[in-house]
Amino acid sequence: MTNETTIRNDKRTIFGWAMYDWANSAYITIFGAVIGAFFAGTIMTEDTYWGLSSEALFSIFIGLGSIVLLLAMPILGAVADYTNAKRRFLRNFAVVGAVFTLSIAFVPDGQVPAFLFVLVVSQFGFVAANVFYDGFLPEIASDDTIDQVSSKGFALGYLGGGLYLLMALVLITLASDEPGAALSTTLAARIAIFGSGIWWMIFSIVSLARLPSGSGATRKRTLGEYASIGFSRTLETTRRLKDFPQLTRFIIAFVIYNSGTGTVIAVSGVYASETLELELQTIALAFLIVQFVAVGGAFLLGALANRIGPKASVMVTLVVWVGVAVGAFFLPVGASTGFLALAAVIGFVLGGVQALSRSLYGSMIPGEASAEFFGFYSVFSKLSGFGPLIFGIVAATTGSGRAAILSIAAFFIIGLVLLSRVNVEEARASREEWEFDTQVTGGQEDR
Repeated sequence: MTNETTIRNDKRTIFGWAMYDWANSAYITIFGAVIGAFFAGTIMTEDTYWGLSSEALFSIFIGLGSIVLLLAMPILGAVADYTNAKRRFLRNFAVVGAVFTLSIAFVPDGQVPAFLFVLVVSQFGFVAANVFYDGFLPEIASDDTIDQVSSKGFALGYLGGGLYLLMALVLITLASDEPGAALSTTLAARIAIFGSGIWWMIFSIVSLARLPSGSGATRKRTLGEYASIGFSRTLETTRRLKDFPQLTRFIIAFVIYNSGTGTVIAVSGVYASETLELELQTIALAFLIVQFVAVGGAFLLGALANRIGPKASVMVTLVVWVGVAVGAFFLPVGASTGFLALAAVIGFVLGGVQALSRSLYGSMIPGEASAEFFGFYSVFSKLSGFGPLIFGIVAATTGSGRAAILSIAAFFIIGLVLLSRVNVEEARASREEWEFDTQVTGGQEDR
C-alpha cells in the first residue's frame, strides 16, 4: 500500500495530480466549443441523418454512449484498488482517449457513423482515466484540505483548457471560408481537435511523473480473474449502500443535478449552432469565457465552502443553474451578446459545482477503497448521460431545441431538493463502518 504519510498533503504530489486536470481539459473545452458545432456544420452534410437533426442525433448518441459505458467504471476502480495500480491505469486510458481524439480530426465530411464511433471511444478513454485520477484524491488530501485540493484541480484544469482554447480561437478567427483562403474554418476546427489530443498526451506525462506508482508486489491475473474481482466487489459495495442512507441520498441527488450540468456542457455548442444560429467563432469565445471565469469561480466557491460548507455552496450553485436554463430558453436567434453573458454565469458556477461535489463525495467514502468508490462516482456521472438523452428526445419530439433546453431546469430543481436532505456529518461518520477484505486469491475474495 502507498505510504500515506509521504504523499498526503505533499505539495509536489498535489501539483502533479492537479496537472492531469490541466492535461485533459483541452479535450473538454474542444468537445464543448468545437466538436459539437463541427459535427453540425461539417460532418452532417445533410439536414437530417437517420431522420434526426444534428442537435437531436448528437445529444442522443452521447447520452446512449454514456449509459453503455457506465458498467465498466466501478469494475475498473475495484481492480485498481486490488492491484495498487492507479497510475498505470490512468496512463493507459489517457493514451486511448488522446489517440482517438487525434483520430476525430481525420473523419471525412459526411461520415456520421465513423465520427460518432471515434468520439465515443475518446469519451471512454477520458472517463475511464478519470476514475483513477479521482481515486487519488482521498490519498493525497486530508479531510480539512480535500475541498481546496479538489478546487485546485478544477481551477488548473479550467486555466489549461482555457489557454488551449484561446490558441484554438485565434486559429479559427484567422480562418476564412472565402474562395482561395489558405485556411478554411473546417480545417482550423480539425487542427484544433487534433491539437487537443497532443496537449492531453504531453501534460499527462508531467502529471504522471509526480504521482505515486504504488508499492508492493502485484500478481498478474487473467482477464477473467480481474472481471471476477471487479464484479464481486462492485456487487458487494452496491448491496451495502442500502445501509448508508446519507451517502445513497447524496448519490441520487448528484446523479440528477449532474445530469443538468453534463447536458449543458455536452449540448451547448450544437444548441448554439443549430437553434441560436451562432458562428463557430462566437461559440468558441463563449467557452473561452467559461474557462477563465471558472478558474476564479472554483477558488471563490471553495472559499465559500469554508464559510458555509460544501453542501450549502453546491445548493447555491444549483439555484443559479436554474436561472441559466431559463435564460437560454429565452435567448433569441443570433443573440451573441446574451449567449456570452450566460457563458460568464456558467463559468462562475461550473467549476464550483464540480469541484465541491467531488470533494464532498470524497469526504464521505472510505479511503482504502477510493478508486472503487470513484468508479461508482464515474458510474453516477455516466448515469447523468440520461440528461443529453432526454434533451435529444425532447428536441426530436417537439422539433425545438428551446423546449429541450428548458427541460434541463428540472434536473437542477429536483437535485437541489434531494441534496438539501443529505446529512453530511452522518455520512462522514459512517465511513468507519465500512469493512473490506483486500486479500485476493485466484481472482476470488477471501472472506
